[in-house]
Amino acid sequence: MAQNHLLIGTRKGLVTFKKSDSGKWEYDSTSFIGIPVTIATIDQVTGTWWALLDHGHWGCKLHRSNNGKDWEELEAPKYPDGEEIKDGVPASTKLLWAFANGGADRPGTIYIGTEPGGLFKSTDNGDSFELVRGLWDHPSRKDQWFGGGRDHPGLHSILVDPNDSNHIYIGISCAGVFESNDGGDSWHVMNKGLRADYLPDPSSEYGQDPHLVDWCKANPKVMWQQNHCGIFRTVDGGNNWSDITEQDGIANFGFAVAAHETNPDVAWVVPGVSDVMRVAIDQSICVSRTDDGGKTWQHFRDGLPQGSAFDITYRHALSLMGDTLAFGTTTGNLYLSDNGGERWETLSNNLPMIHSVEFVEAV
Repeated sequence: MAQNHLLIGTRKGLVTFKKSDSGKWEYDSTSFIGIPVTIATIDQVTGTWWALLDHGHWGCKLHRSNNGKDWEELEAPKYPDGEEIKDGVPASTKLLWAFANGGADRPGTIYIGTEPGGLFKSTDNGDSFELVRGLWDHPSRKDQWFGGGRDHPGLHSILVDPNDSNHIYIGISCAGVFESNDGGDSWHVMNKGLRADYLPDPSSEYGQDPHLVDWCKANPKVMWQQNHCGIFRTVDGGNNWSDITEQDGIANFGFAVAAHETNPDVAWVVPGVSDVMRVAIDQSICVSRTDDGGKTWQHFRDGLPQGSAFDITYRHALSLMGDTLAFGTTTGNLYLSDNGGERWETLSNNLPMIHSVEFVEAV
């Protein structure tokens, strides 16, 4: 029988919570204790568990499991010899930063996004990987992509169309959103309407900084992004983005965004002060929700610390399953809401820094 799990990638390991028969979320296990886990997930097509690790001195590691308990290490995606980030700067894998499985018609196909901005694809469930040349060889990459909070561009968002496995979007900091309609052989930029206040030309075609891109699974043409310079939404598959930042309000800077699975007008963000002040606004944690496509925002604080919090939520640390949400913070706090974010309960105040949070089903 399938059970709901909550996978928490932290600075000191992979922590798993499980929903009990009584409906309560409870701690279940820890894997890779002491080792940073950047992403943890389950491929819903094959049932394979995945953990993307960053050992620091020992580099990036990739592990898979059939049950979430017994893990097998695989060779992590590796840049071919001779590849360069910029002229004279050799390319090597600095971070495994995004994961997505292929469509239901392609079991065993997975994608991993990396710093420095490359996308890797496996068609044998991780036994081998190939660099997606169509993106890596894009003519804009060497001269117009650059690092934001990290030294080099980072590919952090991968969306595979549930209706067409050849249709893929990716988000890169700092480059922007790209779309492929041919399984990754070719890519075109989708940044019209975005704003990069830090560039001489804020509307530049390249160099935009989406922090995370998500979509309404029932209507993939509706996408949302928490951006370095605000919050943006598209209703035409990325051809045109609209700025839906709350004017003179707090729904503005942040990293994470979660789109409702069936309602294209609903999404959540977890605001922070700004890029130069990465803490909770007024030292008070809140979650903001729009129910009307970004025209207005509501801010929910019930059950969240007010007046004494320094937390920020990273881009992969907010997850949604139905009307249940969970998010984690840089100070190791984990919160859950079962009513669309309006009221929150604390699952833990004792975790390491949280990198990722994801609801999954597993047998």
